[in-house]
Amino acid sequence: MNETPTRAQARAQEKSAGPTVARHGRLKRHHPFKTVAALLVGLLAVVGISTAGVAAYATYDVATSLKPAVKLVDAKGKVVTPGIGAMDGAFNVLLAGSDSGGGNKAYGDRGENLNDVTMLLHVSADHKNATVVSFPRDMYVPIPSCPDGKGGSFDAMSRQKINNSLSYGGLACTVLTVEKLTGLDIPYAGVIQFDGVIEMSNAVGGVNVCVAGDIKDPYTGLDVKAGQNTLQGTQALAFLRTRHGVGDGSDLGRISNQQVFLSSLVRTIKSADTLANPVKVYALAKAATSNISLSESLNNPTTIASMAMALKNIDVSKVVFVQYPNHYEGDGVAPTKDAASTLMTALQDDKPVTLTGDTGVGSEAAPGATQAPAAPSAPATQAPAAPAPTDTSSAAPGDGSSVQLPSDVHGQTAAQVTCSKPFQD
Repeated sequence: MNETPTRAQARAQEKSAGPTVARHGRLKRHHPFKTVAALLVGLLAVVGISTAGVAAYATYDVATSLKPAVKLVDAKGKVVTPGIGAMDGAFNVLLAGSDSGGGNKAYGDRGENLNDVTMLLHVSADHKNATVVSFPRDMYVPIPSCPDGKGGSFDAMSRQKINNSLSYGGLACTVLTVEKLTGLDIPYAGVIQFDGVIEMSNAVGGVNVCVAGDIKDPYTGLDVKAGQNTLQGTQALAFLRTRHGVGDGSDLGRISNQQVFLSSLVRTIKSADTLANPVKVYALAKAATSNISLSESLNNPTTIASMAMALKNIDVSKVVFVQYPNHYEGDGVAPTKDAASTLMTALQDDKPVTLTGDTGVGSEAAPGATQAPAAPSAPATQAPAAPAPTDTSSAAPGDGSSVQLPSDVHGQTAAQVTCSKPFQD
């Protein structure tokens, strides 16, 4: 079993072995997985507080619960300081899920602080579309020079697994790594640990998920039966962490399994039952701000509320969860360049994307589930290199400016009702 080396060892490997040497992340079989759920909840929650008495207290209490901010920098080391309180146009937010376990001793000693979840939220300039991109933890990418908290900077590395970036240079390093990979500017970011996932699921009273068969995973403690399950607390966390219980037992299966949870969570948050309940909305805002370490640019209730205003009216069919295009390579995965270029060019150009492939190895469409399509105003823009779709069960509704992704790119919209697939040998 490989162990993650120290920074000094990683730099020595890089210099002595040339540009293709990789510093492997620790491959424990019980690595935790966190989620962008907390970010989506937090952004949507604050703006929903409408009852005057609750709002007055919540504004103060949520503000005082904010954790110390994390400083982000651009590629030249300049501190990122976007305008506070004004959320005009498109914006990008990154959420990293740390495997350090937070302060709860029940999670055990997690070792190094790896980002076992890295997700990017892109909201379009017209605030009508949102795309959430999941980056596989074992995907090999270049890691640029990152700031050292003690001053100076760490050396760039040409090929590392993306989940090493958080331990190498903190949240700022993960942001710089994703910016280099995607070509997008990411001025907002946060890190969440175990406790945050538990509190977010509790705040909404549980998240309803569909499971295609019984799942019992001893590595995470997940124990769910076939059919509908309302998950909160430690079982919600176990569901998001499980890898060996779903699909083919891989990290890629875990991503699509997480999207089953995320899509249901978005539907739950957008429901009248949640947004019309000031107690739930306050609990969501409190759970988000208390359990996420935010960048300085995001560590402000006004900014969060401004983002929430941009998100709250997006139709669930226009919230797309997508797995960053990849393929197996060695002991991990590597970006699939053509498909990734299609996806990232669409986001750079602020165009919505249309999925044509299936939901991924860890999930499937729920029996009898349908999604009402939006009426397209014109044919979707077809990427020249994209192969003909082989499965349109997960296709998001297109519109006149949408970019159709190749069929080997997996994901789903928040409007799709999907089920987790139990592990099969």
